[in-house]
Amino acid sequence: MDNAADPEFFGMCADCGLKVVGEGSGCTAMDRVFHIACFTCRVCNCRLQGKPFYAVDGEPHCQECYMNSLEKCCVCSEPILDRILRATGKPYHPQCFTCIVCLLCLDGIPFTVDAANRIHCIDDFHKKFAPRCSVCHDPIMPEPGQEETVRVVALDRSFHVQCYKCEDCDLVLSSEAEGRGCYPLDGRVLCKSCNAIRVNALTSTTSTEL
Repeated sequence: MDNAADPEFFGMCADCGLKVVGEGSGCTAMDRVFHIACFTCRVCNCRLQGKPFYAVDGEPHCQECYMNSLEKCCVCSEPILDRILRATGKPYHPQCFTCIVCLLCLDGIPFTVDAANRIHCIDDFHKKFAPRCSVCHDPIMPEPGQEETVRVVALDRSFHVQCYKCEDCDLVLSSEAEGRGCYPLDGRVLCKSCNAIRVNALTSTTSTEL
């Protein structure tokens, strides 16, 4: 008998390869015909007729199995349905990829990580880990829009360039400027003139005591 002439014949099942005959015995999905009993999730084998499903490489998956197959965001642990952002070897939702300090979304923005691999925006990383000036106690970090900064180190202490001053007269010191070098005395940062004044004072006191 010609199958095409049989009103009860709906096609060959894409799963088992047998005829789908009789109303209510089959269904159409992904442009193919299936027996109702054959149209099942390829992972858990639950029947899919009338249920939402996803086609993965041409094979039907129930919603739960499909969701379980997706990569999970390492922050919120929810499946990543759209674009995956990868950083430090881990998957993120773009909106979950944030600075741990200020929570700024860092999708497309420069970032860095600390020793524990925690994500920081550049500003917060510098604020947290940059050396602090021994005078003003603020972090020594690049100005906005800059990538580098200069740190002065003297007497095992760190200084901003503008904070590296004589403790007596506030003259800004510099090893590169003539007559502006540092002449420390008793742990104090001093210019040449103030160093001489203090040395003279100490010498006078010593002479008087003798």
